[in-house]
Amino acid sequence: MARRKKHPKLPNGYGSIKRLSGKNRTNPYGVYPPTEKFDEDGNPVAQKALCYVDDWYKGFTVLTWYKHGEYYPGREKELTESGNAELNNMIATILGKYTQTQREIADQKTFEDVFKDFYQWKFKKEYTTKKEKRTSSENSYRAAFKNCEELHSKSFRSLTTDDLQAVLDDCNTVKGLKHSSLELVKNLYNQMYKYADANDLCDKKYSDYVQIGIPDDDEHGVPFTDDDLLVLWKHSDHPTAEMLLIMCYSGFRISEYIDLEVNLEKKYFFGGLKTDAGKNRIVPIHSEIMPLVEKKISREGTLLPCTPNKFREQMTSTLSELGLKQHTPHDCRHTFSKLCDDYKIDWKCKKLMLGHAFGDVTNKVYLHRTLEDLRLEIEKIKICR
Repeated sequence: MARRKKHPKLPNGYGSIKRLSGKNRTNPYGVYPPTEKFDEDGNPVAQKALCYVDDWYKGFTVLTWYKHGEYYPGREKELTESGNAELNNMIATILGKYTQTQREIADQKTFEDVFKDFYQWKFKKEYTTKKEKRTSSENSYRAAFKNCEELHSKSFRSLTTDDLQAVLDDCNTVKGLKHSSLELVKNLYNQMYKYADANDLCDKKYSDYVQIGIPDDDEHGVPFTDDDLLVLWKHSDHPTAEMLLIMCYSGFRISEYIDLEVNLEKKYFFGGLKTDAGKNRIVPIHSEIMPLVEKKISREGTLLPCTPNKFREQMTSTLSELGLKQHTPHDCRHTFSKLCDDYKIDWKCKKLMLGHAFGDVTNKVYLHRTLEDLRLEIEKIKICR
């Protein structure tokens, strides 16, 4: 079986040339303009083909015309027959020079430059130091970026795992940041390198190899008692008590609520950070907290409209106001775990909802639970009122 010829990689923003399925096409290559429109999730909207041609290099010529405003429908018919060696050599030379120029421009971008490009891509707004209203997600990324000041002026492409790791380690040993703040820095690395990889701004995703070198300092905690929960339910109209109840009956870490997806139609949370088992997990929204979630999303547009540290301050004040013993946000996660045990939730479902890894291969690879399976389990939890 003949191997299909591999063509040069097109420069970023140049458009695309796709080989279409089927063996008997007269013009098997579709020529598409650069993507300019994106949907609400940031995914590119499919573009209509400019034309269809019988040769990849003809497609590149069409894109070059289009880039310089010289293409009009039907102009591809002006090109010579397929396989013109002079045309192929000319295009190869153009591609080489164009790609080299793009590479030189990309190499000049600093960590700060890439962060600002990423920031604008993610939040659809320019990065600025002016005081303005921002989402909790913006504030978290900005705080993490500030903690990476040593990297700001360095060439992004020149950075290695050692460079990233050294800054993360210093955040703990020199700046004294806790595990939760280190998680934000590591998440910033991951998101920036994901963006950079998609835009040919790095040679390798070095963020994949960075590790937080200290034990998680927020895993130990004390659950809320049934009496504590009763008090919170009696004051569920209080914004902070409302959020504490949502956390106690869903079990995510405080930092995970920043970008947590809330599907009100199908009644579930989707998201998670930190570990492979914890990422992209689904937790059904318990029917008793569904009204609280709907009200909060309607009122604020998100579950956590402030930074985790700001919420901790609000939590301390609210618990004092309600006459309850002080707790940390992570105690809500412990409360969810305890509720699962108290109401005999299937242990495998409990681990899936908490994002805990399975040690054996059978459960790690072959365990499957549907949303409804998890919903049946979580609804076993009864509310004390």
